[in-house]
Amino acid sequence: MKKTILLEALLVLMLPLSCAKRITPATQDSGDFVNITDIVPDAILEIRYFGTYNFVGERIDGYLQPTALLTRQAAECLKAVSDDVMAQGYRLKIYDAYRPQRAVDHFVRWAADLKDTRMKAYFYPDLDKSVLFEQEYIMAKSGHTRGSTVDLTLFDMASEKELDMGGTFDWFGPESHPDFCGNPDTGEYTGDNHKSPRGRSITAEQFRNRMILRQAMLRHGFKALDSEWWHFTLKDEPFKDTYFDFPVKEL
Repeated sequence: MKKTILLEALLVLMLPLSCAKRITPATQDSGDFVNITDIVPDAILEIRYFGTYNFVGERIDGYLQPTALLTRQAAECLKAVSDDVMAQGYRLKIYDAYRPQRAVDHFVRWAADLKDTRMKAYFYPDLDKSVLFEQEYIMAKSGHTRGSTVDLTLFDMASEKELDMGGTFDWFGPESHPDFCGNPDTGEYTGDNHKSPRGRSITAEQFRNRMILRQAMLRHGFKALDSEWWHFTLKDEPFKDTYFDFPVKEL
């Protein structure tokens, strides 16, 4: 079963566009995109896929500069989020935003190479790499490639450190789910960690910190993902069916 899933994912990338009808051809047009920091000058950038501290362990294809891009509509809503959290004493720290299709293809190739586990201890210690496709941690298409999705956290201006979210960006496991140890709809901390395979947990403060980010994003036009506390997509994204492939660099 696992080998079949890996093979199917690779075949999607190899099929001609006429056969892969579910895959929208990637486009190189960046005309509707902006540099996030042009719209949100207070944002801090830590573009993980430009460096080597990520689940692959190397710079990802298509990241030519350590910058972040979004559609203008998403960036303008993110500015409202920034103003909101700034009033609470925080700044936005961005790990990833627009992601070219060539980067997603890089992830797929990496996931198919089961021998490459150099970053396992840091990002997926509880999982065998062979299940990453099956459990949809790696997919042949990503919402990031449509240009209105952003991965981010909060930076505490008082402590001059990242706000403690109880887990790292791109951790593959239930500990990254917004409902881990609490109810994201009510903001209630329950401490329920039964989903964690190793009995890991987060504190009430760490859950509350996740909710500060989540609630600010939801207030200003974004929707959350049920498997990643750091991942948000503009509700009214302008390119719902278009995947882009221009590289990440200053526009």
